Amino acid sequence: MDLIIQKVVKGMYQGVHTTTLDELSAETCAYMNIIHPHYSLLAARIAVSNLHKETKETFVETIQDLYNYKDNQNRKASLIADDVYQIVIENADLIQQQINYERDYTYDFFGFKTLERSYLLKIHGKIVERPQTMLMRVSIGIHKRDLQSAFRTYNLMSEKWFTHATPTLFNAGSPNPQMSSCFLLTMQSDSIEGIYDTLKQCALISKSAGGIGVSVHNIRSQDSYIRGTNGHSNGIIPMLKVFNDTARYVDQGGGKRKGSFAIYLEPWHADVFDFLQLKKNHGKEEQRARDLFYALWIPDIFMRRVIADEHWTLMCPNECLGLPDVWGEEFEKLYEKYEREGKGRKRIKARELWQDIIDSQIETGTPYMLYKDACNRKSNQQNLGTIRSSNLCTEIIEYTSPDEIAVCNLASISLQKFVVEDNENSYFEYNKLYEISKIVTFNLNRVIDENYYPVPQARLSNMKHRPIGIGVQGLADAFMKLKVSFESEKALEINEKIFETIYYGACEASMELAIKDGCYASFVGSPASQGKLQFDLWNYKPHKCGYDWDSLKSKIQKYGMRNSLLIAPMPTASTSQILGNCESFEPYTSNLYTRRVLAGEFVCVNPHLVQDLIKINQWTPSVKNQLLAYNGSVQQIQEIPESLKDIYKTVWEVSQKAIINLALSRSPFIDQSQSLNIHISEPSYSKMTSMHFYAWEKGLKTGMYYLRSRPAADPIKFTLDVESLLKNAGDIQVQKNNKQKELDENNPEKFSEDPIKKLKIDEKENIQLNTQQPEDQVCPLRKKKKNSKGKWEYDDEECFACGS
Repeated sequence: MDLIIQKVVKGMYQGVHTTTLDELSAETCAYMNIIHPHYSLLAARIAVSNLHKETKETFVETIQDLYNYKDNQNRKASLIADDVYQIVIENADLIQQQINYERDYTYDFFGFKTLERSYLLKIHGKIVERPQTMLMRVSIGIHKRDLQSAFRTYNLMSEKWFTHATPTLFNAGSPNPQMSSCFLLTMQSDSIEGIYDTLKQCALISKSAGGIGVSVHNIRSQDSYIRGTNGHSNGIIPMLKVFNDTARYVDQGGGKRKGSFAIYLEPWHADVFDFLQLKKNHGKEEQRARDLFYALWIPDIFMRRVIADEHWTLMCPNECLGLPDVWGEEFEKLYEKYEREGKGRKRIKARELWQDIIDSQIETGTPYMLYKDACNRKSNQQNLGTIRSSNLCTEIIEYTSPDEIAVCNLASISLQKFVVEDNENSYFEYNKLYEISKIVTFNLNRVIDENYYPVPQARLSNMKHRPIGIGVQGLADAFMKLKVSFESEKALEINEKIFETIYYGACEASMELAIKDGCYASFVGSPASQGKLQFDLWNYKPHKCGYDWDSLKSKIQKYGMRNSLLIAPMPTASTSQILGNCESFEPYTSNLYTRRVLAGEFVCVNPHLVQDLIKINQWTPSVKNQLLAYNGSVQQIQEIPESLKDIYKTVWEVSQKAIINLALSRSPFIDQSQSLNIHISEPSYSKMTSMHFYAWEKGLKTGMYYLRSRPAADPIKFTLDVESLLKNAGDIQVQKNNKQKELDENNPEKFSEDPIKKLKIDEKENIQLNTQQPEDQVCPLRKKKKNSKGKWEYDDEECFACGS
């Protein structure tokens, strides 16, 4: 405390306001977070206390101020809906009794600062809400006069069991409560009218804080004939530049978040090579649209042709009609028919396009990889028609048409809350998770009904199909509390049981709502109406939790479901920071990381690691310095036991095959998809190819959201005293060299199981027997080139599919 006091005293001056001193004290504590995570809690408590001094003491007073808000021209611009205001006025005392402002002090500094920056409502730039005020506003905004449900929601969110998504926290209770996170569109038509109608829809949705996914498969390619003008099309690239500028201009919620559009294209489109260049940092500016996000919607036939090193035909949707409207065998028949008829624009080697895809991903982290046939084959909306795209974050798989804009309302469950730490015997409370899953399902149905829809096509779709998306955050935190390694069989078991429990609770709640309110309008004809749930579409039989799925399926066939889709693990980038969790289902990127807030950039340390090291008396200056030296990795620190090293592997040290296997183990209980990031320190053609084919062969819908690669330099190291480190820690470089040798021998990115099972038998025999042709002795996906002497050579990367 002396250090904090000294720092604050240095910042004092004549006439300084106590608010400024509070801010300085909080920031000083936050900087000391590297010593112990409890300093972050102390920082938050000082900051919260400061906010409490500056805001009204009762909920009704705050709501009155927000309702009576006037803009800079003295015109009424109420921030609270009339009906919500009336409910609050009529029930002011009852509501106030439910609010517990002491829970504001449970946030850490960075979670509180995230709320302060973007979520707590302001009047003329001054924050007027407290965190508990916001949560009660959201709860009443969702449930209106059902105060019992509102108070239940408030208490569960206040205790951090789950959170609604960012747009819901932004807008619930407001005059235009646009609470949905995701909107999926297909181009209205391949015409000026259709393109600009779609653009206007995107702008209106972005204005209301929605993230957008747009499929452009049906827009004609460059040089395609235009009958109305006797001219030729410029293709999709100039069009996408217009979308790019719209995303820049129309941000989400009036400056709270950038406008974000993801553009989906199938790889047979004749403009696909130009499409893959749009995000790159070099090249002609008129051929770039860097503020958009890009995704490929990939049919299985393309992947098979890459494996077989066959040709691939690029086509124009204006000349080869109907390709976006079919999938699976029907798509393949139509595509091959156009090939036979010679209607393609250009015939290339499939691996030529594959090379460009990998090059773009290594340089920009995109395009996202989603598999069209898996997404359609395993969708409960397959009775509606062909699904054309996913959303901005690749976890939503919903039907779109010119008349329907798909919508999804999201919430995420904080998994570490369900870990009961009982001395050395921690366990996971699956019964509580089941209970929370049902409540979240009920809440999201209320969001559908109370939502403001920025365009009528979105309302039409959401009311007909009623999809929701329940996700998670803090899986890594739960594993750490349970002392389970990400790569262990135990992690696979817990992961599967978590998602089976969430899916069971959501299905049961949706069925119970159908009994009360009726099933969703398009239920008849869906797989669920035929007794097939998501795991049936994977040909998988649940067996680990003991739930009575057969009985539930019988009830679903009898009564229906209120929602067409239920589970969609999303990224949770902002809300996980609020709740102090690691994002989504991902491992920690480092045990030492930075958090950037308006006050500056702060170095943080994994709180679970600190607690475990304190227990064994190893949270010492030497260990802290080594943690800094090794960029937040514990693998080379001798003082830390091997059992903890396994638990505290960073995402760069966890096998990406293990990450994909975890995605697979939860997939039978995810009826939408999941935002699956891939982390490879130094991505290469071989690593990327083997990873993609492994994910595709195993049947994932989303093969990759972003590719994350490691930065060349680590900005954290500026605080490191190297001489002190070497003095305290001994000859660390020898340890580092030995450990690196061990890591090289057990490469975490190696896919030992061959994912490429569809090679022809004679090709396999050639690989084994033909000693005269070295190019036939390795995996056919390996990149090869001729050297200066005209002989074939392969790149020097090991193939992690087959080991060659």
